[in-house]
Amino acid sequence: MTDDERLLGEYVHWMSVEKGRAIATLAAYRGDGEAFLAWLSNESLHLAEVTEDDVERYLGQLRETRAASSSARATSSLRGWFAFLVEEGHLEHDPTSRVRSARRGRRLPKPLAEEEITSLLDALASETAIDKRDRALLELLYGTGVRVSEATGVTLSDLDFDEKLIRVTGKGSRQRLVPMGSVLEAALRDYLAPGGRTELRPRATTRLFLNARGGPLSRQGVGLVVERHALAAGIERSRISAHVFRHSCATHMLAHGADIRVVQELLGHASIATTQLYTAVSVASLQREYENAHPRAHE
Repeated sequence: MTDDERLLGEYVHWMSVEKGRAIATLAAYRGDGEAFLAWLSNESLHLAEVTEDDVERYLGQLRETRAASSSARATSSLRGWFAFLVEEGHLEHDPTSRVRSARRGRRLPKPLAEEEITSLLDALASETAIDKRDRALLELLYGTGVRVSEATGVTLSDLDFDEKLIRVTGKGSRQRLVPMGSVLEAALRDYLAPGGRTELRPRATTRLFLNARGGPLSRQGVGLVVERHALAAGIERSRISAHVFRHSCATHMLAHGADIRVVQELLGHASIATTQLYTAVSVASLQREYENAHPRAHE
């Protein structure tokens, strides 16, 4: 291991211990750092020799080959790493201090229509253990807007049927409580009753959602469940993802008058600016309806 690689390891460890970053985030930061070190190696440079021009040259090449969101994250990763190196005394100056963050492309989420969600959920069977699991899973995704990783992480002890609450663990191991609506509660009770989860023969796990072999259901497994039922409901494959249930939950709640800060708390957004993306979706929908229906919307 080179000295530069060791310094990258120290930074990632610091981000984990001191900042509590999620595993996926740490992997992304490490990948960004390794890519930069590979570039430095090709340029016969070391971290201590990097100048502002070097950083600008590297990021310029990234912007030509990567999506805007990817290059923006790489910029943020490098700025954080170099700031850490200066703070810890490994470097005397920060070559990224005047580098401006790349602007991320502003992509609005594309939720399913309420009628599509209703049609999909109402068509779910409740005959086999897998049927009951799928219904409970999809009702959870849409009913609470939890992330896929949060849904797969829910354990039996996270369910509070008395208070009708579910504890979920989000990014950075932050926990929050989400409400258990009556439809979701019924689906969960059915899944946990005889003929449901126990039929999957749990293998030493307290995770709520199990695969057909009795182990914890994975993120990929959730994706397959969503795709199978969405396709059966006639929804185009290009519009299908597990995350679309989260988008749909937020957008539909705002469309029905929910306070934006309530939605922020429900989804576990650290910043309300993230939640505000969904208000843009609602406004766009309102504009379309207005243009289609109002007699004076067009000359």
